[in-house]
Amino acid sequence: MRVLIVDDNASMRDLLTALLSSQGYEVVGALEDGNGVIDAIRTLAPEIVCLDYLLPGRDGLDILSEINSLFPQIDVLFISASEAPGLETKAADAGAAGFLRKPFGQKQVIDELQQVRETRRRASPENQPEAAVNSPAPQPVAEKASKTPGRQPTAVIADDNSSIRLLLKGLLTELGLQVVGQAANGEEAIRAATNYQPTVLFLDVNMPILGGLEALPRIVAASPKTSVVMVTGDTSRTIVQQAAGLGARGYVVKPIRPAYVEKFLKQLFNA
Repeated sequence: MRVLIVDDNASMRDLLTALLSSQGYEVVGALEDGNGVIDAIRTLAPEIVCLDYLLPGRDGLDILSEINSLFPQIDVLFISASEAPGLETKAADAGAAGFLRKPFGQKQVIDELQQVRETRRRASPENQPEAAVNSPAPQPVAEKASKTPGRQPTAVIADDNSSIRLLLKGLLTELGLQVVGQAANGEEAIRAATNYQPTVLFLDVNMPILGGLEALPRIVAASPKTSVVMVTGDTSRTIVQQAAGLGARGYVVKPIRPAYVEKFLKQLFNA
């Protein structure tokens, strides 16, 4: 896979370049500041970007958001030495496919990138057929999901991040659900729930115009048979309890991992 490294520390760039190259990745570029990242992506066409948080020129979170907006098919591994509270949650909500906190070991990098690759493969199996052949097939969860025999269960995805919507759509389709609608804010999610009455609705907590927690009771009222699943990078007790009190059936944690989504849906539909 083609990888672009963005880090202002020369030693870190060299370390990542050597490590990833030894693991079979093709490092197509290594940048020391944030100003040229978008242009470099257009020129070098990476599949993964290893992106540092604190960069000269541009903030890493700002770059992450732009990458996910312009290139939702690209996975970003977010890297930081910062101890700023809530940074990992912010990166996850902005669409980071993985997160590493400095200092880290070589195995951590390899394992996290493998998780990112596996997630992308599961979400887009048609793009990597050779990987799909060598990997165990997922067990469909759709058989028990629909209350009507023979009817394919349906899903709506509500998240303001296009990369996460793309990822979830691929995973849910692979697991046997039909994605009938998508939304980028809470108001759109309410309309989609009203129009489609889906079996399940994945609802991001932090969205513009109307957030997930604010939209949740209106979604439950508009489509009472829909199982609403919160999608969040924040797993604090307050958020979880508030969502449950408003009618959510559970939550999926960002960065999204296929095995977790599959296990959660099996538990949901067997309940």
